[in-house]
Amino acid sequence: MIKGKVWITFKNNMQIILQRPLLLSSFTAIDGRGVDIHITGVGCLVVYKATDIIIHGVRIHHCKSHPPSTVMGPDSKVIPLGQMDGDAIRLVTARKVWIDHNTLYECQDGLLDVTRGSTDVTISNNWFRNQDKVMLLGHDDGHLRDRNMKVTVVFNHFGPNCNQRMPR
Repeated sequence: MIKGKVWITFKNNMQIILQRPLLLSSFTAIDGRGVDIHITGVGCLVVYKATDIIIHGVRIHHCKSHPPSTVMGPDSKVIPLGQMDGDAIRLVTARKVWIDHNTLYECQDGLLDVTRGSTDVTISNNWFRNQDKVMLLGHDDGHLRDRNMKVTVVFNHFGPNCNQRMPR
């Protein structure tokens, strides 16, 4: 995990194949503008108890599930990470997140999960395609922390081949 304010840009086209989930810390931007960036592999992107995150202009696809494990957390501490279902992007207790101009497709579980008290999330101008379960907003009906969730979903494209969990 990279600590502090970080704006990640890319000079060249890249394919990033993750061996473990990539845990994003607060004040991080992943900016794929101007190049073709593909992120794939195990667990994909996880925002856990973090704030002020931007994910812009990347393609995230073919993400696979990962059993419970540990990852490097803030201050170089190893922290436990639960089961990763194979989502492209997973937000857990995250705030102030902007997911914009990305293409998400063909992951093992869903494309985007916003759960467990995450709020102030904007999902804009993305292309969601070739996926059964597209987007999960809220862990479940009984989860109290999700009752005050604020999510804006605007100007996204769904399809082809998207089946469920899409805004109406």
